[in-house]
Amino acid sequence: MSGTSQTSLTEAQRDLEPRLERASGTMARELFAVVDLLDSSAGLRRALTDPSRESEQKAQLMRRLLAGKVGPDVEQLAARAAGDRWSDARDLSDALEDLAITVVAADAENADGKAGLDRLENDLFWFTQVVEGRHDVQRALDEPQASPDAKSTLALRLVPGVSPQAQLLIDRAARAPRGLKPVALVERFLRRVAARQQRWIAEVAVSRPLTDDQFQRLQQGLNRLYGRDLKVTVRQDPQLLGGLRVSVGDEVVDASVLNRLHELQRRLAG
Repeated sequence: MSGTSQTSLTEAQRDLEPRLERASGTMARELFAVVDLLDSSAGLRRALTDPSRESEQKAQLMRRLLAGKVGPDVEQLAARAAGDRWSDARDLSDALEDLAITVVAADAENADGKAGLDRLENDLFWFTQVVEGRHDVQRALDEPQASPDAKSTLALRLVPGVSPQAQLLIDRAARAPRGLKPVALVERFLRRVAARQQRWIAEVAVSRPLTDDQFQRLQQGLNRLYGRDLKVTVRQDPQLLGGLRVSVGDEVVDASVLNRLHELQRRLAG
């Protein structure tokens, strides 16, 4: 996505985050259904991403389309996204697909923490390995005359016993690959799940080595701050001069002396 669409995607992800404690397979399926609706009509995609139309006008159109058909969370997410600006009409569909994948990952995370995410990643990876090693299966999944039900049945039969969240995503890739090969779409799902896993890893840069006691206090403090048991990795960076910098997923907390000096410089220059 280009800059404008990427900004809108970031806003949509921010809008989704507080709703993820309610993440479920139903929410994900509803978001995928909105993607299918948009994919089915180029005219509708243009109407919802037309830069000459008012944001509220586009959001209202989306609300009318979805009223009574999806839950309030999905209706609000889709309407908010429609009201933002998109560089390409397809970018709105892609963004909603991204939200759906995040919902599936959060559903796995809510069920079993990082272990749930690990299982989802492993299950999806297993599927890609099985399919990539079977040219007959690839042809069957790409067969235009085969029904979506038949493709889904075949795909799920390849990886018996996977988690409900993996089943949902594999079923989705088999039924509606959106112009990709199903295995390529599952690989995209994998990348999104891997990005979600980064929320469980804290990368800490320090100006000098930590003692065992300092490391334990740091880990306990970060676990309390983020509300989950993080894997903490520490590296030494003398350029910090003092303090530390913590990165958890996309979030960076900088408490270094160097950062405070830069802040002072910016204030003096301004």
